[in-house]
Amino acid sequence: MKEAYIVDGVRTPFGKRDGSFRDTHPQDLAAKPLLALEERNGFVGQEDVEDVIYGCVTPTDEQANNIARLAPMVAGWGDDVPGVQLDRMCGSGQQAVNFAAGQIRAGFHDVLVAGGVEHMSRVPMGSAGSSITDTYFEEFDELTTQGEGAERIAEQWGFSRDDVDQIAVDSQSRWGEASEAGYYDTHVEPVEVELEGESVTVEQDEHPRPGTDEETLAGLPLAFRGEGDGVIHAGNSSGIVDGSSALLVASGEAVEAHGWDPMARIVDTHVVGVDPITMLTGPIPATQDILEQNDMSIDDIDRFEVNEAFASVITAWLEETGADWDRVNSWGGAIAHGHPLGATGAALMSKLAWQLEEHDEQYGLCTMCIGFGQGIATIIERVE
Repeated sequence: MKEAYIVDGVRTPFGKRDGSFRDTHPQDLAAKPLLALEERNGFVGQEDVEDVIYGCVTPTDEQANNIARLAPMVAGWGDDVPGVQLDRMCGSGQQAVNFAAGQIRAGFHDVLVAGGVEHMSRVPMGSAGSSITDTYFEEFDELTTQGEGAERIAEQWGFSRDDVDQIAVDSQSRWGEASEAGYYDTHVEPVEVELEGESVTVEQDEHPRPGTDEETLAGLPLAFRGEGDGVIHAGNSSGIVDGSSALLVASGEAVEAHGWDPMARIVDTHVVGVDPITMLTGPIPATQDILEQNDMSIDDIDRFEVNEAFASVITAWLEETGADWDRVNSWGGAIAHGHPLGATGAALMSKLAWQLEEHDEQYGLCTMCIGFGQGIATIIERVE
């Protein structure tokens, strides 16, 4: 079996809701990482890339018509580069990378671009509609929201508001420290867009509030329950933002032929299904299973990226896996930089590869919770 390598990973800055990307069409936003990868790695998209795999959770309106096919055409790659859009909800961007790895390891492809896009300002979450058949309720007697699922996780594990707020404070401060140290400069590519008729360059994420403290969070109202009956609020939940991300994934033969210096090898991928009512516990068995499949323990992993959909998801994952919080989301997470649904998984995978590179470490694990009860995980190994 062939090996699949991450050659490079980039993303746009994540724009806050109705922020600097509000006048940018999602197709244009989706094309930005493709152009950055092409420029950074010296390939010709229309000649070298065999397929573009993009996650997009709300493929309607301006994100309809297979945005993964349209993005390379918008990027100027002509009509020769195909594209496929997928939806594994919040895990879509990571699933795109995992699918790319599988295609390369099977020998079907040699050079793929995998990532995702979500413009949550112009195509709001949920605007594609939702419909659940009556037969669903023959098996499951309740349909909950992700916010309610996050609250039930906090109840099940006995987490207080202080417990989950500390995760949020750490996420914001870690993003600030990483940004100040220049760690995001390696993979967050500034993009030029039109805003109210003028050209502007967006250089960094617009959602983070690195000065956030416990006192600030304590004053925020609950988002999904009445006061005194929950712990989840806007400050300990992922931010609604606009962005896109992509990784260049290649076989060993392609790496050698192009003279690329790959960052990491994709070791293994895994997905699980879990209870769709609490729905967000998937990262726990996804992590446990993929480690067992590879005869590894939690201590064998140097860095973790666990999507911060809600802080209670992280606290439960930490308790069940025994991972060291200092090695998890060490450059901040989605509570700080935001969660552009279809793009986040690829963004976390890029960030993980760059962390291993920066800190001269070996193994990284990325995992995400997914709506309706799924979990996804990927292990990568830095290439020295």
